[in-house]
Amino acid sequence: MRRCFAAILLALFACTAATAAQQAEKVVYHLNDGSNPMAALNNIRNHLNASPQATIVLVAHGPGIDFLLDGASDRNGTPYDAVVRELVKRGVSFRVCNNTLQGRNIDRQRVLPEAVIVPSGVAEVSRLQAQEGYVYLKP
Repeated sequence: MRRCFAAILLALFACTAATAAQQAEKVVYHLNDGSNPMAALNNIRNHLNASPQATIVLVAHGPGIDFLLDGASDRNGTPYDAVVRELVKRGVSFRVCNNTLQGRNIDRQRVLPEAVIVPSGVAEVSRLQAQEGYVYLKP
């Protein structure tokens, strides 16, 4: 009887593990700090290198949106737009908070075309987690 019970548990565990392995990996990176967006972009790059099938969304608000504005570059003068385009080609989605744009009087036309403007960055992070099952990461 114990062997039968153990065999059933082992079979259930194997099924659960197989189902978990088949589930899509969905991650939302939350960026509200503009001090080092390249670190977040490198984290995403590394994440995709380890998990190429992962679905990744970066949601930015507050100073975190600055790297997604036309002409933005890092401390060394390296433009962010090329890295953003590279990651978009790998399936990454970038979302910018409209509340931030309005609050800072930033013209929507300054946002890189690869980024989608959402009504609220924090609401988007919450929605992705609660309704779409995304895992939250704060680089």
